Amino acid sequence: MQPLNYPSYPFRFKNRENKIYIFDVIRKKFVVLQPEEWVRQHVVHNLISDKNYPKAHINVEKQLLINNLKKRYDVVVFNPNGSIQILVECKSPGTRIDQVVFDQIARYNLLLKAKYLMVTNGLDHFFCSMDFEREQYSFLTDIPAYTPG
Repeated sequence: MQPLNYPSYPFRFKNRENKIYIFDVIRKKFVVLQPEEWVRQHVVHNLISDKNYPKAHINVEKQLLINNLKKRYDVVVFNPNGSIQILVECKSPGTRIDQVVFDQIARYNLLLKAKYLMVTNGLDHFFCSMDFEREQYSFLTDIPAYTPG
C-alpha cells in the first residue's frame, strides 16, 4: 500500500489465501486490506495514538438508515454522553475529495449530528466544525485532541 500523510503506526498484518489482512483494533479482527481500509486504519490509529481518544469511544463501519437507504459510516467518535463528537469519511488515496464527498458526509451528519467532520483520502485531510444553530460549518486545520470530561 502507498504511504499516506500520517505518521507510521504499528499495524499488524497477515496473509491468507493470497489476500493481505490488517488488524482493526476497534473491531478486534483482521479485515481485508483495501485502499479505503488502509486510510481508515490510519485514521483510527491517529485518533488513538496522536489525539488520545479512548478506543471505547470509537466505532467503525456501522450501518445507518438515510431516506430508507442503508449506508455505512467509516468512523465515528462518541462523547461520554453518547452523542457524536467526530464523523469521519474515508476514501481511497486515488479518490479526489470533491463536493460529492462533502455532500455524502453532510447527508450522514443530518442524522448523526456530529460536532466535527473529517474527510480524508489519506493524502488530503479536511476538517470542519459544525454550528447547528446557524446551519453552517467552519473549516479547521485539524480535529481537536481528546479532552476528558
